[in-house]
Amino acid sequence: MKKLVVFIFLVAAVQAQDLRVAPFSADVSPKVGDPVAYVAARTILDPLSARGIVLLGAGAPVVLCAVDFIGIGNEGHDAWRTALAAAAGTTPDRVAVHTLHQHDAPRADLGAERYLAEAGLGGRVFKDSYVKDTVARAAAAVRAAVPKARRVTHVGVGQARVDKVASNRRILGPDGKVAIGRMSASRNPDAVAAPEGTIDPFLRLLSFWDGDAPIASLTYYATHPQSHYGKGDVTSEFVGLARAAREKELPGVAHIHFNGASGNVAAGKYNDGSPENRPVLTARMAAGMRQAWESQRKTPVSARDASWSRRAVRLPDAPHLDRQQLRKTLLDPDARFEDRRGAAMHLAWLDRRGQVDVTRLRLGGVQIVHLPGELFVEYQLAAQKMSPDGAVLLAAYGDYGPGYIGTAIAYTQGGYEVSPGASRVAPRVEEVLLGAMRQLLTAPQ
Repeated sequence: MKKLVVFIFLVAAVQAQDLRVAPFSADVSPKVGDPVAYVAARTILDPLSARGIVLLGAGAPVVLCAVDFIGIGNEGHDAWRTALAAAAGTTPDRVAVHTLHQHDAPRADLGAERYLAEAGLGGRVFKDSYVKDTVARAAAAVRAAVPKARRVTHVGVGQARVDKVASNRRILGPDGKVAIGRMSASRNPDAVAAPEGTIDPFLRLLSFWDGDAPIASLTYYATHPQSHYGKGDVTSEFVGLARAAREKELPGVAHIHFNGASGNVAAGKYNDGSPENRPVLTARMAAGMRQAWESQRKTPVSARDASWSRRAVRLPDAPHLDRQQLRKTLLDPDARFEDRRGAAMHLAWLDRRGQVDVTRLRLGGVQIVHLPGELFVEYQLAAQKMSPDGAVLLAAYGDYGPGYIGTAIAYTQGGYEVSPGASRVAPRVEEVLLGAMRQLLTAPQ
């Protein structure tokens, strides 16, 4: 009897050391007529999803989730993290929720919607019932996935260059100021002829395996994901369509894509905004995903190799945010709708008092950093330099509350991304975020 008890104890101890992963996915497509980024949805071209993994075995569960929304901010972000945490049996600080930032997709910000409703504009930008329904759908998918979690014995890491997709949006003139804003689509010959500028050309991949059986593929690439957009034709865009193509090529493997730091990166050099260009960009993205998969190297991994770290930071508010003036604009029936919408989103951010999380998941020699807002690509390049001997993957577009997050120098150069309508943080944000990233990425294993 004593030997049996010892045996059971040893088996339990071994099982406790198993690393397991549970992929999940939920359809979060809106209905025709629901508000999406800038207009109401008029067609659903392809489904939107919330998909990710629950990682088990390394302390409390960790949830990584990527959503086909333009942004999830402030109280909306809290709602997503809280619901997924409850479904996975963990705490919200161990949940990372990010969007892919498609521009014919919904927004979620419960606080901003409350301000708009106060001004008689409720339901035009956000739809509370839809947001709450999609959160519930995603949580149900997590809850159903956890009991089916599979053992993880190896992780794979790969990368591939993606050709003719990304280009920097900010083309500087001789005076060091932004001379041309090269957005997601451009027919300006000077913008098209200009160099790509500062980008991260590599798509990076992390995969989970049970022996020789692949379970999930997580990819990371930094670019705005728009080809043609803004008419209300709901789509997961060329990043989501490339993800779907890979699902067909590797059936049975969960494919989850995260958008990297791409606040100042888009396809404008290679995209004229015509519908015919979407499949071209899709093919280039899918090729990068395929090549990264084929290049990967597998290494053994166990629960002892996994850890989660968090830094709670306060981002400095932009000096132009004046609560009294914002409320005046919000409640002014003669003000432009766009300005009233912006005022509501600014107010929701002020209510947050700049509080956001920066988190890191370590899996052996791989580190994944999760960051808020529309970060400039320089943050991603800086993260990689902080850990030159190990792979660093970065997901941006976490809490969408702060809007664009530029580098300190960018705020002296002008351009849309650092304008008062786009960015809700002050230049000192670079110092705050780089400090948090450095603490996480250089901490002893």
